[in-house]
Amino acid sequence: MAESNSESYLYKLEAILADERQMTVIVVSSSDEKAFVYAENNLLRHTVAPPGIQSLGIVEKKPLVRDGVGYTVETLQFD
Repeated sequence: MAESNSESYLYKLEAILADERQMTVIVVSSSDEKAFVYAENNLLRHTVAPPGIQSLGIVEKKPLVRDGVGYTVETLQFD
């Protein structure tokens, strides 16, 4: 039986969708592989129709070992 890794990480992923929109997804996961699955699931829940993901990549990964770990995500301003 394989030894399980119980340490969790906070992942920031960026997606480019088929309609050229960019989205940032933040998930908690115990592995890179699961982080991609969780991010895709979040994108599906966030959109009305399946978003057609062109690319999805990990931008940052931080261990959840202390309080205050997080990310700052810049958002668009509308005129």
